[in-house]
Formats: sequence, structure tokens, C-alpha cells
Amino acid sequence: MAPRSRRRRHKKSPSSVAPVVETPPTAVAPVPLILSKPGPSIDSLGFFSLENNVPGLSQLILQKLNMKSYEEYKLVLDGGTPVSGFGYRCLEEMFQKMEDTFRFCAYCKALPSGLSDSKVLRHCKRCRNVYYCGPECQRSDWPAHRKVCQELCLVAVDRLMEWLLVTGDFVLPSGPWSWLTEVVQGWDTWFSMRCLQLDDTLDAVLNSQAMTTLWASVRRPRPDPDVLKGSLKRLLTDVLSRPLTLGFGLRALGINVGKVGGSTVHVVGASHAETFLTRPGDYDELGYMFPGHLGLHVIMVGVDVAAGFSQSTSASLLEPGTVQLSGHRGLYHDFWEEQIETGQMAHPDLVVAFHPGFHASPDLMEAWLPTLLLLRDYEIPTMITVYSHQELAASLQILVDLDTHITAYGANPFASLKPEQVYSNPNKQPVYCSAYYIMFLGSSCQLDKRQLEEKVNDRV
Repeated sequence: MAPRSRRRRHKKSPSSVAPVVETPPTAVAPVPLILSKPGPSIDSLGFFSLENNVPGLSQLILQKLNMKSYEEYKLVLDGGTPVSGFGYRCLEEMFQKMEDTFRFCAYCKALPSGLSDSKVLRHCKRCRNVYYCGPECQRSDWPAHRKVCQELCLVAVDRLMEWLLVTGDFVLPSGPWSWLTEVVQGWDTWFSMRCLQLDDTLDAVLNSQAMTTLWASVRRPRPDPDVLKGSLKRLLTDVLSRPLTLGFGLRALGINVGKVGGSTVHVVGASHAETFLTRPGDYDELGYMFPGHLGLHVIMVGVDVAAGFSQSTSASLLEPGTVQLSGHRGLYHDFWEEQIETGQMAHPDLVVAFHPGFHASPDLMEAWLPTLLLLRDYEIPTMITVYSHQELAASLQILVDLDTHITAYGANPFASLKPEQVYSNPNKQPVYCSAYYIMFLGSSCQLDKRQLEEKVNDRV
């Protein structure tokens, strides 16, 4: 067991590291969600941080969603049933209410309730994605908005097209890979491999009644087919980015997926983004990435794991060729003590954290510290992803200060291609999920076990 004192405290080390960027050499059986002690929530911190840029925005969102409190909002994210009037009479009302949550002046931050009778919020005619309370604010904001306007056009379309994923009307192409795994090094080669199947899938969605209903419900002109097809491709990469990023990590870190009994991947800090709308089939692509694998078990661990994420009744042995998903609600170091150290579950072959965010908040860093030290001290192959180069630099600095041995970092070949708008700061440059990665293994301090124990005791 890793020394508890080391997992609670750390001492900064010199900030010098020279990581080497490494070149990476289906049936699904979900198992039950396990409840554990709550901890700091990145979902709640993100929601209430809206107030920092736009005072009153969080309450506007709750009002438009017909909710009374954040707790009720969180209940819905977790897959629960709200007690108030959440819900809509028709699709038109739903899309209108959703659009209303974006209605605030991008320049002066005024909400509709704060405007005089002579003013009304109107969107930018180019991107339809930011609002202004008048021509003066729009002119003043143009130097900032012009840099992102074109990209925000994509965001506005994708935000609506995502509804087809929620309803299941957009089913992703799937099936065994026709190319060798080593050839598929990123989205360009993936799209080339799937081109025929993908074209048929996208044409079917474009010509579907669901697509017609969607654009009739939002009451705006339907974009050209090429625009819609581009949006569907971006949404596809957003869904498949996580499973293929896991596969990229397994390849790059040299994890043997052919070992008897199968391989285990822990996704730590998992939230509703990884679990709320995730269907078991979304991870089929991970299995197809490794033909002949002897079973892959992906366990989502986090305080924001959706309550209805998994349904099976037992953690059965992995079957060759299957991808198994399960969830555990709680902090990872607690999960480790309760499930791994007791022998109820196997040690992970790889641990991945999508956007842990520990660089952004002292509270989150405090919550993540025991997990980061545990992964370091147990020498678990670990990969984290971040949204931007700025986050990459900040996260690297923290990991260096924690004495982790960083083995690789760089641009993720399977990053989502769907731009993400910063909700409360619409003119900030959009970011992309899992745009960059960092891999680390053990400590940068090459100490034997006796020296490690002495170093730990000195810090108590």
C-alpha cells in the first residue's frame, strides 16, 4: 500500500524535465454503478463559475430549464427525475428555451431582465451565436468577435445537431477495421478507412425525417448539405474521441491487450460528460482498434458519474473480444482502497483522466492530489488530456513539481474536432476536447524502496 502520508503531502522539486515524445508503436457487458463518498465536483464548480463573467447567468439557465435549484439541475445530469416542472411541451419550446440561455450581451454582460424597454438582445447575423443589447456594444466588441466569428458559426450548428445524438437518430458507423491498427494514426486515416460506410451513414441522416423535424423545430433556415455533413463529422469525432484516445494511450504506453484475463482501463475524474449519454456501443471502436484482444474493461470513476450509467448485476470475468463498461461514484483514492487494495478488482493497466482541471482550482487540486501521488507511487501508466496549450503548460508544471516522470506529451491525434465555446465568455477562442495529452509513469526521482520510505518519513 502506498504510504498515506506521502499521498497527503508533497514538496516541490526543481521544475526541470526533458520529456521524450513517444511514437505509438464487441459485445459490451456493463456492470453496476457503485456509490461512494462524495467529493468536490468539477460540474458544480463549472456551473457556478458562470457568475464570475456574467452575474445572474446561472439563475437564468435554471429559469429557462424550469428548475428551482442547482441540486435539481445536477439530479437531471445524474439521470434522476426532477421534482419541479422540468420538461417542454414540444421541440419548438425546448429549442427556444435552450437558445434563451445564451441570451446576454457579449460586451456589457447585460441579461434580458436588466434591459430597458427600448432595448432587445439581437444575435450576430453571421454566427447567430452571440448577442448584443445594441449597435454600440456590437461595434465595440467587433475587434474581439471577428477573430472567432467564423468558428462560432460551426458551434451554433453543432449545438443543434447534437440533438440527433441524444435521440439516437444519428447512429455512428461501426464494425471491424479494414486497415491495420498501425496505419490508423489519426482522424485522416480513420476517415479514409471508414469513407464508404461513413458516406452512406451521413446521407441517411441528412435525408431522414429526424433531420427535417429538427430544422423545422428551431425555426431557422436549414443549412446546406455540406454544412450539415461537416457538423455530423465533427459530432462523430466528439463521441469517438474518448474511446480512441484510450486506444492511443494503450498503444503509446505499450500496454499488452493480449494478456490472459483481459486489460483494465480506469477513467478517473469521470463526469456526466463521459457517462450521462454514453451508450455501450460508443466504445466498440476501442475493441476494433485491437483485433484479437482478450477483453477490455473500462471503469469510470468520479463524483459526477451519472447514476444510471451502468445496469448489469455482476463484475463478471472479461470475455475475449468484449468491451465492458462500468462506473463507480466517488473519489479515486477511496475507490482504490475499497476495491483495488482489497482485491475485489484488478490493478489497472492504464489510468486516463479526461480534462481533470486540477490546474484551475485550489479545491480541485486538493481533491486530485491523493490520486496523482497514488498513481505516481504505484507506477501506474497514466495519461491526462487538456483543452489547450495553456492548460498543457500549467498541468505539466504541476506534474513536474510532483516529481512525476513525464514520458510524453503533445497534440492528441484523436482530439475532438468539434469546437467548444466558453459559455460565459463567448468571444474567447473555442477549444477542443482532449486536444493535448500528457503521459507519466512513476517518479522522476529514481529511488529504491528503502530510500522512498526514508523520504516519506522525513515529510511526516
